[in-house]
Amino acid sequence: MKADQERAIMSRYDFRKPVVKLVYGFVVLAIALVSLSMLYPFVNTVLNSLKSTEEFFEFPAPFFPSEWQWSNYTESFSYLNILLYFKNTVLIFVGNTVFSMVVLGLAAYSLSHMQVPFKKGVTLYFMCTLLIPAASYLIPNFLNLKDLGLLNQYWAFWLPAGANAFYLMLLKNFFDGIHKEMLEAARIDGASELRCFATIAVPLSVPILITITLLGFSTTWNDFYWSSLVMQEDKQPLAAAIYTKIIYAGSTINWNVRFAILSMTLLPPAVLFLFFQKYIVGGLSAGAVKG
Repeated sequence: MKADQERAIMSRYDFRKPVVKLVYGFVVLAIALVSLSMLYPFVNTVLNSLKSTEEFFEFPAPFFPSEWQWSNYTESFSYLNILLYFKNTVLIFVGNTVFSMVVLGLAAYSLSHMQVPFKKGVTLYFMCTLLIPAASYLIPNFLNLKDLGLLNQYWAFWLPAGANAFYLMLLKNFFDGIHKEMLEAARIDGASELRCFATIAVPLSVPILITITLLGFSTTWNDFYWSSLVMQEDKQPLAAAIYTKIIYAGSTINWNVRFAILSMTLLPPAVLFLFFQKYIVGGLSAGAVKG
C-alpha cells in the first residue's frame, strides 16, 4: 500500500467474503435509491417548466416534454418581478448575517473567554430557548415589532437575527476550542477584549462563520411565513412573493409557468450548497458539542 493512500474501512480481503459483498451491495443500492428520491422533485420541476399547457395536463403525463418550451421562462417575468424580490432577499440576508456575526459573535466570545457572572446559567438559559417551538413566540415578536413601528421594514428581520440560540451554540463551542494562552498573550501586550475578538477569535473562526452564513442564506431564501406577516408585497423576499402571488389557490397563472418560476428559484441555493458543502460539514463538525 502506498504511503499516501489511506486505508478504507473495508479492505480487499473483506470483499472476498460473500456476506460483506451482499451488505455492501445493499448499502450502495440504498444510497442510490435515496439519491434518486431526492433528485426526482428537482428534475420533475425543471421538466414540467418546459412543457406546454396541454402536455402538462395529459394523463398519463409524459415525464419528458416532447418540445422544450423555453418561452415559459420568458413569460414568467411578466407575472413576477424576480429581480426586485431577489434584491429584497439579498438585503435581508446581508442584514441578518451582519447582526448574527456581530451580536452573536460577541456574546459567544464573552461566554467562552470572559469573566461573565453566572456564565453557566446564562449559557443554559440561551440553550433552553432551543426547546421552545418557534410558533409560540411568533405573535409576541409581531406585536413587539408593531409597537416599535418596525413593520414593513428590514429591521423586522435583522433584529430577531441577533437572537438565534442555535448559532450562538455553534459559535460558543467553536470559541471554546481557541487556546486561552493566545488571548492571554494578547492581553499582556495591551490588547483589549474587543481587539482580541476581532484579530484573534474571528480569523480563527472562518470555517464556522462560513457555515453560519450559508445556513442563514438557506433560512432567508426559504422563509415565507414570517415575511408575509411583517412585510408588504414590494419588500417581501422571493419565497414570500412566490407564495402570495404564484402558489396561492386563487392564482390563474398556468402551471408550467409556475414551475418555470420555481425552477429559477431552485438554482441559486443548489449551486451555493454544491460548491460550499465542505464548509457546512466542516463548520458543523468543528462547532459541535464536545464531550
